[in-house]
Amino acid sequence: MLSGRRIAFDYGDVRIGIAVSDPSGLLASPIGAISNVESTLSSEVSKYLLEYQPIYIAVGVPKHLSGSASAKEISVMNFVSKLRELTEVPIYAIDERLTTVSAARTLRDRGGNAKSSKSEIDAYAAAEILDSALNQERISGSPKERLL
Repeated sequence: MLSGRRIAFDYGDVRIGIAVSDPSGLLASPIGAISNVESTLSSEVSKYLLEYQPIYIAVGVPKHLSGSASAKEISVMNFVSKLRELTEVPIYAIDERLTTVSAARTLRDRGGNAKSSKSEIDAYAAAEILDSALNQERISGSPKERLL
């Protein structure tokens, strides 16, 4: 695996969860969430890209449990277009089915209250997305789907 941090975004209409990896690509850690506000979104995302200098970005793409495309994908693709304006690093689509459910369970298992910690759940969901990308990278050399 290449050395360098990776970053993941769990896109939501209200908040966007963010997670980063360590430079060796072994661990995905939730780092927070930003508000999905048009006027500040690009500057907020840019801060994280500048701070972590990722070698790639993983973005959760919502699919139906059947695997078919969801209506939310349009919003995610608009977000990816904004990312494209901010960076030239590769951007990968990662299937995010059930990541929020899994993140809420993880938070509960750690003693957190899922209802009062929505930002934390979003960050943990981003970590689940990044963990999936890292696993794919370990197996095949890169996450499976690249967004152009």
